Amino acid sequence: MNKTVHKLRPSDYWRIGEHESWFADMADQGLHLKKMGIHFAKFVKGEPKKMRYRIDVSIKKRVTSEQKQMYVESGWDYVTSYNFFHVFSSPEELNAPELHTDPAEQSYTLKELDKRLVLSASIVVVAMVLLIGMLTALVFLDGTPTLAIIDGGVIQQSILSIFIVYSAYTSLQASISIRALRRQLIEGKPIDHHASWKKHYRLHSTIAFLFTFIVGMSAIVPFVQLTKMDTKTLAETNLDLPIVRLADVEENPTMVRGEPTYMSDNVDWGNRYSYYWSPLAPVHYETDEEGIVPGKMWEDKSGEYTPTIRTEVYQLNIPALADNLIVDLIERYRYEEDSEDYVETEHPDLDLLIVHEDREWKEVFAAKGKAVMYVSYHGYADINSVVENTVEKIKFISE
Repeated sequence: MNKTVHKLRPSDYWRIGEHESWFADMADQGLHLKKMGIHFAKFVKGEPKKMRYRIDVSIKKRVTSEQKQMYVESGWDYVTSYNFFHVFSSPEELNAPELHTDPAEQSYTLKELDKRLVLSASIVVVAMVLLIGMLTALVFLDGTPTLAIIDGGVIQQSILSIFIVYSAYTSLQASISIRALRRQLIEGKPIDHHASWKKHYRLHSTIAFLFTFIVGMSAIVPFVQLTKMDTKTLAETNLDLPIVRLADVEENPTMVRGEPTYMSDNVDWGNRYSYYWSPLAPVHYETDEEGIVPGKMWEDKSGEYTPTIRTEVYQLNIPALADNLIVDLIERYRYEEDSEDYVETEHPDLDLLIVHEDREWKEVFAAKGKAVMYVSYHGYADINSVVENTVEKIKFISE
């Protein structure tokens, strides 16, 4: 049984002369074309032989037995078809006449293909515009593009957009190239059956490798995120986590944890910590914590004093994203508050510190090195207590 070999195609399917030249060079190495696929060609290994290959274009995807017989009588054997391209071969010593002796007449075989490629390119371009519009809305609609990218939710859509853009580019290139080939044939210039294919082979191989790698990695990301994602009840004792604890801010030994207000999957969501992972933020914690101080009331007499704290922590792979991430976190959490109420403050141990205070509600946005922290506290402790606890914790993940 003859051994088969699969090889990546050297270039785009509409480069007719390059494919003919490639088939001939492969036959000279003992690899004889058997079948063409979307990206690969199948060869049968045999004795090296000088062969000529020609590609005929027809909108009909199948070649009838009568047509094959007609080509055989002219010295050409049918080999295979791909899309609208049909491949024929002939031993070089046979010196068979060309399939098309009149270039201007051959140009008519490309007329219908030209129309189809224009339609296909138009559809792909419209799809590209719609997809890019959807991705843009996904990233920018909430006004938090950096946060959307860091969370990793738009990675797959971005990869898909790149693929669609490349498809649109190749579709347009195919349409333009076939039209240019038609004009060349009409002018009486025949197809170059010995066109160099090596340059496009290297380019095509590189692009194929990069696309395979990128698509493969993008497919892995969601599974890694699901595997690493975890949520647990936050223990009352200190954990080895870079988060600001409510007890450290309150500094009130009488504070206790109340009964859970919402339980799901054995997690007290009022006192929980969640861990997330993304390519740009391999360390990402979100925590909520609430307490009760028995015998103490809110000043407005609305009920027993129940301070709460929320912390978000990011350790970034790209520290330059830190400032933009803080801007996005402010945009996400400021609600109806005026942006002027978020005040940038100097701190010797931080690269950036922005604070917001509205009676019992205090917010701290801090960045140091590759770390970003957001702390939202509701209670009577001083804002400086929140800031200093943030500074203390952020240093553990800033390097």
